[in-house]
Amino acid sequence: MRASSGQGWDRFAQLVTGRRSWAVLLAVVAAAVAVMALAGSNDSAGRAPVSLPSSAESARAAAAVADFPDAGQAAAIMVATRTDDGVLTAPDLAALEDALVRADVPSTSGPRLVPAPDGRAAIAQIPVSADLNGFALTDRIDALRATVTTGLPEPLRVQVTGGPAFGADIADSFSGANTLLLIVTALVVMTLLIVTYRSPILWLVPLAVVGLADRVATSVGTALAQLTGLTFDGSTSGITSVLVFGAGTNYALLLVSRYRDELHRHADHRVALRAAVRHAAPAIVASNITVVLALLTLLLAALPNTRSLGAFAAAGLVVALIFVLFALPPALALCGRRVFWPFVPSADGRDPAEHGLWAAVAMRVVRRPAVVAGAASAVLVVFATGLATTDIGLSRTEQFRVEAESVDGLQTMAAHFPSGSADPAVVIARTTASDSVQSELEKVQGVSRATRTGTSDGGTTRWSVVLDATPGSAEAFSTVEAIRTAVGGVPGADALVGGSDAEALDIRDAARRDQAMVIPLILAVVLLVLLVLLRAVPAAVLLVGVTVLSALAALGAGSWISDTVFGFPALDTNVPLFGFLFLVALGVDYTIFLVTRAREEAAAHGTTQGMVRAVASTGAVITSAGAVLAAVFCVLGVLPLITLTQLGIVVGVGILLDTFVVRTLVVPALFELLGDKVWWPSMPAKTGAAHPETVATA
Repeated sequence: MRASSGQGWDRFAQLVTGRRSWAVLLAVVAAAVAVMALAGSNDSAGRAPVSLPSSAESARAAAAVADFPDAGQAAAIMVATRTDDGVLTAPDLAALEDALVRADVPSTSGPRLVPAPDGRAAIAQIPVSADLNGFALTDRIDALRATVTTGLPEPLRVQVTGGPAFGADIADSFSGANTLLLIVTALVVMTLLIVTYRSPILWLVPLAVVGLADRVATSVGTALAQLTGLTFDGSTSGITSVLVFGAGTNYALLLVSRYRDELHRHADHRVALRAAVRHAAPAIVASNITVVLALLTLLLAALPNTRSLGAFAAAGLVVALIFVLFALPPALALCGRRVFWPFVPSADGRDPAEHGLWAAVAMRVVRRPAVVAGAASAVLVVFATGLATTDIGLSRTEQFRVEAESVDGLQTMAAHFPSGSADPAVVIARTTASDSVQSELEKVQGVSRATRTGTSDGGTTRWSVVLDATPGSAEAFSTVEAIRTAVGGVPGADALVGGSDAEALDIRDAARRDQAMVIPLILAVVLLVLLVLLRAVPAAVLLVGVTVLSALAALGAGSWISDTVFGFPALDTNVPLFGFLFLVALGVDYTIFLVTRAREEAAAHGTTQGMVRAVASTGAVITSAGAVLAAVFCVLGVLPLITLTQLGIVVGVGILLDTFVVRTLVVPALFELLGDKVWWPSMPAKTGAAHPETVATA
């Protein structure tokens, strides 16, 4: 079977490197143009991530609002204060009433303006269509803000906040952000490729291939969103682009590095390229399958944005694989050996596994493996302890990394009104049990005020419940849980508790369930792929173990950097799961690159010398790939949400740890300690490892 597989790779290598391989390249480009033309644009790119599961109680409460007369409308909140922090005067209040008239706020039986207890602020609700989202919502809120501020007396300051304003500000902050992300990512990759290959020409080929793959991946994501109903929002789109650029560039680096090595052995560049594809393609496919399968485990998650990321990122990486395997080799074949100018490799027979910095590093590691493995593992454990003091969960006001009027307005409200009045909870229950529900609400500790706000034709009553706690705080979550317990015990009430705090609580709980379920699945998938690829139980278990330790170390170090350096109050609920997924799945990429080469070399040189030669051969490409991937993930910081910045920090740190500590030090040391037993039960064809002292003469 292995012979049949080898023949298949030989035929594939011939197809994409032969003299007619230009036809393959042309077919890939034509297919790419067709996909981009047919899929259209991504209309969801400006939306905020959809995090609330439809089965959550707060989601069911939001759906129950459709039975009320004001269904289809959401409330933006106008907050008015004076810039001199003085008490609002009668002329001030009259000017604010005029602003509400200009904004077409309907008259009610009571006052539209609600003054603060200290008299220095006032608020009013402004109805906004609940059907608006993305950039359409941004346009509506921008127009509303312009309307209410026009003609106001100089001391007055008006801010528009509330749910619709938050959605509008998120959409506005993503306006142009993904284009900026693409530009910065391309510049980072270009710079690192030029530094890696010291060629003013070579970088153009892989960057063009990966860049086209990214555009096709975006189109494929748009088509998938239309077919599945999942949301390809700005956050998901940004992460998918980073993955396509990062992983695609890594695949390209591995292939080009092997191509350059083979050019030292073959005078004909097509023969060298064919050998490079034959040896590199299986490792590239294996690493891609690992990451794609790990991403697909996210489809089992409860959070909608997590499922969306799993589907779209997996599709994007498949697109990246297709382009690197089917478009990059024909492009390199057309360019010939001179693409490496001015440092063009010659057919001099030089073996890169016998010389250079990485050969020296590997030699030092295998001479004292226990000391190296122990010291490096201790460093990772110290970093991992940072998780012990990490707070997880950002409130709505803590989500933005950029200034937003909705956040500032909510903070203004909190300064002048009871904490929870800025964002009250919502309770919906059967009208027949309304008196009992009212009584129970008034008994709950932490509830400042519970007011009935209407009845529906379906026989339900709605309450607006003001909490004493700050929105998004642990106290607010505790109060929401207490409310649910209290009203849930009312016979026949069928009560539902919703609102922003309830939604945040449900998202947090769903994220914890997802972590408990998905993380073991990710580890099982990675372990299974390594077992199939390496056919070595000790090696697969060892590699998964060190990868997990590296991921935990990155989460600990990343959370410390997020708190200490950037001053972020906590890790967002999505960061631990996404960070762990990317660190484990992408970290295994480098494991596959290194260990498949080590197994190949071990067949002829033994386990110890085979690992030394593997480190010497792949050290440069793994270092370059790690630098590219870490830098590309850090580029997520140009996007406006703290979640994405934190994810970039954690994954960037983790990839560097994986590149310079795990693959360079820990894995070679552990393989030396285990010796030939690491390959059990499928030993390489030839063992008889050389002693470290003799490796230098290889």
